[in-house]
Amino acid sequence: MLAGMLTLTQALYDQIVAHARKDHPDEACGVVAGPVDSGRPERFIPMVNAARSPTFYEFDSQDLLKLYREMDDRDEEPVIIYHSHTATEAYPSRTDVTYANEPGAHYVLVSTADTDGLGEFQFRSFRIVDGEITEEEVKVVDAY
Repeated sequence: MLAGMLTLTQALYDQIVAHARKDHPDEACGVVAGPVDSGRPERFIPMVNAARSPTFYEFDSQDLLKLYREMDDRDEEPVIIYHSHTATEAYPSRTDVTYANEPGAHYVLVSTADTDGLGEFQFRSFRIVDGEITEEEVKVVDAY
C-alpha cells in the first residue's frame, strides 16, 4: 500500500542513481534540499559515507553540521535523505529506521545489487515516522 508521493525531476533522479552506482560496492548517501515547507526537492548534495561500508552508511558529523547550517542560511530543509543498499532490496533496515530522525523527509533507497548481477535495480521512497515505515509512490517529472 502506497501512501503519499515523492515528486522529483529526472535530473535529480539521475544524480541520485549515478552517485549510488559510483560509490558501489560501498553504500552512497546524501541529501536533496528544498525550500522550507515546500516539499520540493531542488538542491542535490552528495555526502561522503564516513563508514565506507557496503552494509551501512554514516554521515560525517562535521559534514552534517555544516550542511544543516548551510540549509538554515538558505531557508532550506532536507526534503530527500537518500542512500543505497548494495546487496539487498531498497527497503529500510532496522538501522535505517533507527537513524530516521527527519519525520518530514522522504527516505529514498536505491538498490545497486543489479551492478553485481545480484538483483534488479530499485529506486523507492519511504516515510519513516516514529519507527513506522510507509512506502510512497515516486513520480519523476521533467520540471516542476
